[in-house]
Amino acid sequence: MQTIESTEKIINENPAVMLYFSAPTCNVCHALKPKLLEAVEKNFETFEVVSVDTSVSQELAAHFSIFAIPSVLVFLDGREFLRKSRHMSVDEVIKEIKRPYEMMLS
Repeated sequence: MQTIESTEKIINENPAVMLYFSAPTCNVCHALKPKLLEAVEKNFETFEVVSVDTSVSQELAAHFSIFAIPSVLVFLDGREFLRKSRHMSVDEVIKEIKRPYEMMLS
C-alpha cells in the first residue's frame, strides 16, 4: 500500500510520475487504466506510474485532494503539472504531457 511518504519519495526521485487514482467499484477506472498505461509506456520512456486504490488509501487520496475517480495526476520534475478527473481521453492526456515532457528531457 502506498503511503504519503513513499509516494512523495517517488515523485521527488523520478523526473516524470503519474499517479492513477481508482477504486475496485469503478468500471470507468478499469476500462481506462490499461489503455492509459499502454499509451504512457509507448510514448514516454521514463515514466513512473503509481496506481492508488482510493478505497484502501483514503489518506493518500485526501493528501492529493482527490474527490472523483478516476483521477490522474502527472508530476514533472517534482511539481504537479496535470490533473484530470472523471471524463478524460487517453489521447488528451498523452497530448498534454508530450511537449513539456520532451522539453524536460532534451
